Amino acid sequence: MRPEIPESEKWDLTQLFADVSKWQEDFAWLQRTYPNLEQWKGRVGDSAQTLAEVLEFEKALELKMERVYHYASLQLAEDSTNNEYLTRIGQVQNLLTKIGEAAAFVVPEILAIDDKKFAEFIADPALKEWRIKLHKIRRMKRHVLSVPEERLLALGSVALSGYDDAFSQLTDVDMKFGVLIDETGRERPLTQSSFSSFLVKRDHELRKRSFHQFYAEFRDHQYTLAAALAYSVKADVFHARARHYPSALQAALFPDDVPVAVYDGLIQSVRANLEPLFRYFDLRRRALGLDELHHYDTYVPLIPEIETRFTFDEAVETVLSALAPLGKEYVDVLAKGLRSRRWCDRYETKGKRSGAFSSGSYGAPPYILMNYKEDVFADVYTLAHEAGHSMHSWFAQNAQLFQDYEYPIFLAEVASTFNEELLTHHLLQTTSDPKMRAYIINRQIDELRGTLFRQTMFAEFEKIIHAIEESGDALTLDVFRSEYHKLLKNYFAEDFVLDPELDLECLRIPHFYHAFYVYKYATGISAAVALSQRVLSGESGSVEAYLNFLRSGGSKFPLETLKAAGVDMATPVPIESTLRLFDQRVVELEKLLL
Repeated sequence: MRPEIPESEKWDLTQLFADVSKWQEDFAWLQRTYPNLEQWKGRVGDSAQTLAEVLEFEKALELKMERVYHYASLQLAEDSTNNEYLTRIGQVQNLLTKIGEAAAFVVPEILAIDDKKFAEFIADPALKEWRIKLHKIRRMKRHVLSVPEERLLALGSVALSGYDDAFSQLTDVDMKFGVLIDETGRERPLTQSSFSSFLVKRDHELRKRSFHQFYAEFRDHQYTLAAALAYSVKADVFHARARHYPSALQAALFPDDVPVAVYDGLIQSVRANLEPLFRYFDLRRRALGLDELHHYDTYVPLIPEIETRFTFDEAVETVLSALAPLGKEYVDVLAKGLRSRRWCDRYETKGKRSGAFSSGSYGAPPYILMNYKEDVFADVYTLAHEAGHSMHSWFAQNAQLFQDYEYPIFLAEVASTFNEELLTHHLLQTTSDPKMRAYIINRQIDELRGTLFRQTMFAEFEKIIHAIEESGDALTLDVFRSEYHKLLKNYFAEDFVLDPELDLECLRIPHFYHAFYVYKYATGISAAVALSQRVLSGESGSVEAYLNFLRSGGSKFPLETLKAAGVDMATPVPIESTLRLFDQRVVELEKLLL
């Protein structure tokens, strides 16, 4: 029970609000203040001073909105069954909707300012602190429609996203996968979430049964799922064409200013370096003692779970030691945050949100939620990962103005994966146990396989199916299965057994219903590996360049931010460097296991 957990092991939300009454004061302030936005309606483009006034007023609202929402969401994460917390988050969401509606005129009016006048505004000292934000808004100008057209798109937005709700309701609620008898002889339900836990079991037959039983349910709903995916693609193409983008892919890349060449270059680099992946699959087959390898054999660890026990304090010490190459400021801030400032809510309690996350707001601690278990070695990695997110937020908010501090998703996973790379290096440097070394290397290999190779295959599939729709051809179940099967054949070794059911995987990946997102996982881990290798090699200036990357927040576009840190994602170098690391680790693991 949560009350039994010592306060020192829970996050300290008084750093956000001293108590609920203070939260209520800010909430009430927002309620009575936001209607004042109306005074600028129709006047945003009157002068540089007027534009600065409305932007500063919006900023004052957003600062309080962010903190009010942050507090309510963290409390709900503590206990999702608490009615008081549920009510509070509902109140915030309703208020945010109202404020969003009230502020809807601001961006269109900024875009309506003619170019000559806008250039004069930008040069005015009154807007000095808003130049980055305004540049990002103005570059969207050619893709924003007339007021009546924007109104129609807004009215149709919910209807045009119904495929996502249909997919979620079908796969999370309606579909029933039955039960399985596990390795202990107990009956366990097979669900979307438990499926992955069956795939890591040592029992080959149990993995096989779970795979075929799971996909039998998808086969029974394959036409409905194919229709949902097809309409998801149609909606992407509709939005891209309505907003005058050349393609749905370019529409998705535009906000981050990422050229299509980066997306295509990722696919080309990975495609040209699949041999180490094939060798790893063969190593898996031999290490597991199998005559043939199936997809359901690719997730079970090659080294059974090692017997370890790290207290939370020991995990903190291990992570801090691993991050020592980043210097005193980084380590000291993180140490204080995890030890005395109570950034982290450590242990599982009833009603607490599962998994882990990092969550920050401007001027407040970047809190970490954990469900830490002393006997689960992976939780040490999870702590390092979330600490990476938190320190990214800490550096960004201490170096940037509020309007420029929030970093884009393209960069979000770089700092967290970077920390995991440093942890892996540290553990390999400090352990002489061959079994532990094999476990750590196997873990890194599987992380790279799942993030670089698998997500790149997903990215290629998304590009293919959108191109089919844009060419005027029909997207049917047969087309989805056929195109996905071709990719499976290319991304898996010739002696890898592709069960027919695996073609249906393309219908169950949630990210496919939010297209052109997965490539960011692959580019993110490649950037993280490249940056970590620079730091670990002792390259002059690499640490400060990395810390400046963290400090930059959202002040520059992602490729520019990474290039300043020493990694040019417009070239194949970072991808190829990560692929070489994968190859190196496979060779190391082969020597340890065979």
